[in-house]
Amino acid sequence: MSELIVIGYDGPAEAERALGTVQDLQRDHVVRLNGLATVSVDADGRTHVDTSSRVVASTAATGALWGAIFGILFLLPGVGLVTGAALGGLVGRLARSGVDDRFREQVGDLLKPGSAAVVIMASKITDDKFTAAMQPHGGTVLKTSLSDEDERELSEQLTGRPDGPGPVHVSATTP
Repeated sequence: MSELIVIGYDGPAEAERALGTVQDLQRDHVVRLNGLATVSVDADGRTHVDTSSRVVASTAATGALWGAIFGILFLLPGVGLVTGAALGGLVGRLARSGVDDRFREQVGDLLKPGSAAVVIMASKITDDKFTAAMQPHGGTVLKTSLSDEDERELSEQLTGRPDGPGPVHVSATTP
């Protein structure tokens, strides 16, 4: 089971400090990361993403899943209107697995001009230690889970194969 956690902050400086704490928690084996990034929104409403080599996903399928979830959450805000069997099926599966429109809306509400967030996808997390370490940073926490079965089904849909690897890249620019 993976946890998808989005922690919203009033600005990028606090998000960067929180990101450093998450990296420390990974080194201390409090959290096992499949994905980690910061997202900020500038004064013009443009979304900026930093995934700069912070985490290497354990498998290609996990990397594809992280990329797809990340893209749907942040880079494709109108994805509910997107047509196409592959993307439509993926969005449907994400909605059934916990990454639904309500969660996406809550994430969108966190990210207003001038704000930032830390986005974490973790395959293991020691909740009490994680919470205690992150508490000094404050922020608004959103969390959802993906079951192992949901992850497997999503990875199969992304890669087209039950055994995983096959690169899938989700990219877009926001206005």
